[in-house]
This record gives sequence, structure tokens and C-alpha cells, in this order.
Amino acid sequence: MNTISKQSSKASSIKRPRITEKATMLAEHNVFTFEIAKHATKGTVAAEIKAMYNVTPVKVNITMLPAKKVFMRGKSGKSTGVKKAVVYLKKGDSINIV
Repeated sequence: MNTISKQSSKASSIKRPRITEKATMLAEHNVFTFEIAKHATKGTVAAEIKAMYNVTPVKVNITMLPAKKVFMRGKSGKSTGVKKAVVYLKKGDSINIV
């Protein structure tokens, strides 16, 4: 019965950093953006950032980006939706994403 919750706690909530033009501009102000798992919460994201990068987040915002309809090479389809976390750090802290 509890195998689902045990599996979700063992798996990492953070998938990858989200590298976009907007995310790059926000990184200059100690705000970093990550793609996260669908089951992730603000608390789990904050704990993993602290463990992975040795910095303590001041605030974590989470938002869902919906899937979009796309039309490419004469075929219609759907791009996948993603859940992202915006992590705010103190003024002296920084994360090196390269």
C-alpha cells in the first residue's frame, strides 16, 4: 500500500535546470528555475536544493506550464507540459549551473 509514497520519496524531485532567456536574466538576481517532477512540493524542492547545492532557499514558487498544440512538418501534435520551480536565494548565495 505504501509503495507509491516510498518510491516517490526516493526519486529525485528535481529533473534539470530550466535554461531559457528569462531564467538566465533571473539568475543574475539570485533566482533560479528548475524543471521538477509532477509529485514534487515546495518542501521537497527546498530540501533537495539545500542538499544538492549547499544553499538555503528563501522562497520557492511552483507553477505548471500546460501542454501546447504544435504543427510541424505537416503533422499536428502536442508538446509536453512541465512543472517548474522558481527558487529564490539570499543575496550572497549562488548556484553554478553549467
